[in-house]
Amino acid sequence: MKWNKFRLKTTTEAEDIVSSMLMELGIQGVEIEDKIPLTRQDKEQMFVDILPETEEDDGVAYLSFYLEPEEDKDKILSDVRRELKEMASYVNVGECLIEESQTEDVDWVNNWKQYFHQFYVDDILIIPSWEDVKPEDNDKLVIHIDPGTAFGTGMHETTQLCIRQIRKYVTESTRILDVGCGSGILGMLALKFGAAYSVGTDLDPCAIEATHENMEVNGISQDRYEVMIGNIIDDKEIQEKVGYECYDIVAANILADVLVPLTPVVIHQLKPGGIYITSGIIDDKEQTVVDAVKAAGLEVLDVTYQGEWVCVTARKQSA
Repeated sequence: MKWNKFRLKTTTEAEDIVSSMLMELGIQGVEIEDKIPLTRQDKEQMFVDILPETEEDDGVAYLSFYLEPEEDKDKILSDVRRELKEMASYVNVGECLIEESQTEDVDWVNNWKQYFHQFYVDDILIIPSWEDVKPEDNDKLVIHIDPGTAFGTGMHETTQLCIRQIRKYVTESTRILDVGCGSGILGMLALKFGAAYSVGTDLDPCAIEATHENMEVNGISQDRYEVMIGNIIDDKEIQEKVGYECYDIVAANILADVLVPLTPVVIHQLKPGGIYITSGIIDDKEQTVVDAVKAAGLEVLDVTYQGEWVCVTARKQSA
């Protein structure tokens, strides 16, 4: 089925109120495009390996919405234009030009799967749940991953850097905490490397469902991996639920701007002598993270690189 797509040009000043107006008119789902710089809170709530590059804000915003073919688009557009005209008396709504086009009905949740295929990280085969393991790979360490709407396939350099460092330090008694666990890939691989127990935290509620689904397909029981939703940086309840000084490894594959406030907090979850593995660090942010790690009283053990990405590994002082 083809949908009618409408792209409304307005201003960043008015985008929120215009978006609310569209929803009040019964339009469900509005896409907003602008160049407003990300706030610190925005960055903390992002679950991506790569921080999107943004241009300088030019004050222009585009709001896109979709109507089914049977909907009375003339009436809806007339209502939209009437509301915009009224708004113009108290807010700069800009040009309010509306472009019309058609788009196919696409399964956006699953469409990305055509680009995700099995691959290796060293001798580890990472394979999506919809592909089969080839006979010649049956003797390999295999992990099945379907990130769903959470993040983390293992394809990005930052994730691979973390995987290698976790493997280097994990033992059969290791308890690991993964901050920003996404699909659960790091915690599950730690268990496959021989760790005793994994805990993951994430801000995205989708992380629990994604991790539990991946655990099931990998034969990992929920008594070996616990996932919690919350911001460990400033949520005392999550900090206490996760526990203090009870992890041999804490991993955080996030962003440098989040690692800086995270580090002095999460060191309290580490056991004395525990290992702190951080990544998601673009190369020009390396010193920023190293300084934050040292300021928290940790000893930097290793700095590893892949492409333009950096992983900093440190140790908490023994008691």
